[in-house]
Amino acid sequence: MLFAWHARQDYPLIFAGNRDEAYHRPSTPAAFWDDEPDIFAGRDLDKGGTWLGVSRSGRIATVTNYRTGFARRDEAPRSRGELVASYLRSHEPPDQYLQRVIPNAAQYRDFCLIVGNPDQLCFYSNRGRGPEEIARGIHGLSNHLLDTPWPKVRIGRERVDRKSTRLNSSHMSES
Repeated sequence: MLFAWHARQDYPLIFAGNRDEAYHRPSTPAAFWDDEPDIFAGRDLDKGGTWLGVSRSGRIATVTNYRTGFARRDEAPRSRGELVASYLRSHEPPDQYLQRVIPNAAQYRDFCLIVGNPDQLCFYSNRGRGPEEIARGIHGLSNHLLDTPWPKVRIGRERVDRKSTRLNSSHMSES
C-alpha cells in the first residue's frame, strides 16, 4: 500500500492498496456494515474482521501481514482483522488504541497495523519497533515495517511523489 499523509493541502490522506492475502476466505466488498452502519469496509465472512476500513467519524485502519516465510497458523488464535474492526468501533485516539493492543499482540500472527483519524495517524507492528506517529509525507507499507525500501514500496513512493509534485506545481500556477 502507498499513502500520502498531509502531503497535499487539499487532500489530507491519499491511499492506494489492495487485498492480496487469503483469496479463498469468503469476504464481502466494501460497504457500510448492516450491523455497524458507521463502518465502511470489506468484511472477512469467516472471522468477521476487515483488512481496511473507515468510519463516518473519520477513523481509518488497515492491517497487513508481516512476511516471515512460514505460516504458523496454530500459534495465533485471533484474527488480525479484528484489530481493524475494533479500532473503527472505538473512540480512543490512535496512539492510545495501540497501547491497548500491545499486551495482546502475541495472540495474532505477525502484523503491521495503521490506525488514524483526521488529526493523527499511527503505526505498530508486533514484529518490530513500538508504536509511532506517522509523519506527514508519502509512505509505503508492504509485508514488512513501514517504509521498508522493498522495490515495490520504493518505486511506488517515487511515482506518487513525482505525481504529487506535478499536481502541486499545476495547482500553484492556477492560483
